Amino acid sequence: MYYDHILVRYGELTLKTGNRNMFVNKLKANIKSRLMPLQGYKVRANRDRMYIDVHEGSDIEEMMSRIQTVFGVHSVSPVVRIEKDLDLMKEVALKFAHDFNDGDTFKIDVKRADKTFELDTFQLQQELGGHVLQNTDHITVNVKQPDHKIKVEVRKDAIYMYNRVLEGAGGLPVGTGGKTLLMLSGGIDSPVAGMEVMKRGVTIEAIHFHSPPYTSEQAKQKVIDLTKQLAHLTGDIKLHIVPFTELQKQIHKVVEESFTMTSTRRMMLRVTEKVAHEIGAHAIVNGENLGQVASQTLGSMYAINSVTSMPILRPLLTFDKEDIVKKAKAINTFDLSIQPFEDCCTIFTPKNPKTNPKLEKVEYFESKFDFGPLIDEAVKNIETLTISKHDDLSQQKEEWMEELL
Repeated sequence: MYYDHILVRYGELTLKTGNRNMFVNKLKANIKSRLMPLQGYKVRANRDRMYIDVHEGSDIEEMMSRIQTVFGVHSVSPVVRIEKDLDLMKEVALKFAHDFNDGDTFKIDVKRADKTFELDTFQLQQELGGHVLQNTDHITVNVKQPDHKIKVEVRKDAIYMYNRVLEGAGGLPVGTGGKTLLMLSGGIDSPVAGMEVMKRGVTIEAIHFHSPPYTSEQAKQKVIDLTKQLAHLTGDIKLHIVPFTELQKQIHKVVEESFTMTSTRRMMLRVTEKVAHEIGAHAIVNGENLGQVASQTLGSMYAINSVTSMPILRPLLTFDKEDIVKKAKAINTFDLSIQPFEDCCTIFTPKNPKTNPKLEKVEYFESKFDFGPLIDEAVKNIETLTISKHDDLSQQKEEWMEELL
């Protein structure tokens, strides 16, 4: 079967009213970005759905697989668009049926949006179903639980027919929900946390704490690769790499060992908050999961959070580890995350970290040294990279950017 269109159905943005056009336009831009550098298509969007005109010879299956991963897409279908002619409809319905296996069942499912069409819904079902049965001998009708549905949409401009509905990523288009700063450690959890907030329409930038020579260049590259994988879901992402060595060394000089992990996280948050304000982010995101490790108990979170007034989003807070791993594998970050390169948290982990640290004690140890100048110095020397899934296609992206916007 030759399909000449892809039908894209919207997700939650259909619930939007006054600002729906903004959501639709952003989704359209995100889909175009996801399809780069493929060619041979044109995107048409209205308030209720999106059609992608596919030129002959284009890889429609590859296009659909990419569109399925775009947040804001509820589902996609490969579609045949024809004139409002009953004979043409019968011809297409029969072509669909010829692809069904022996013994399969089918149903004609009609949606008659154009009420001026000469035949009503029941008449169309009878005409098309009867034609298929008269011209095949290997399939039967089952209106309750069919193996296949031949779907027919009668619209003002044309007839659209299809028999496949592929699930999309759901959620809201990235770029419609503000900006956050993701604390990207290099582990399994934080990339999944980034994905979860992007699914709610949020744009992310990422921050990573690097402590050479204690952490390796391979650990740094792993985080760059993780960011690039997240960029496949959303487009370019800025990665801020913080030189954290001096801060960590000073923490271990003045803070009792069992409290060093808590203090380290507090310093990370202080740096992250400063960067978040600089880039215009409205919240911090991390991959914390309640009770998973010593720093992620409620007591630890309370002691760590006290250094910032900025909202901290923890989309994985109640997830089972198995669910997080499954999601990491789905977005192709799992194999990167388990590479054996230690980050600055794992190499300085105390033997017996406090699981319920007292805030007063942490503040007492930290009061022995003015960490402010070291924090400012770390922020000043941040290395910022713009990570793109199209690293080798930057020139093409510049040429297409005007159309995307």
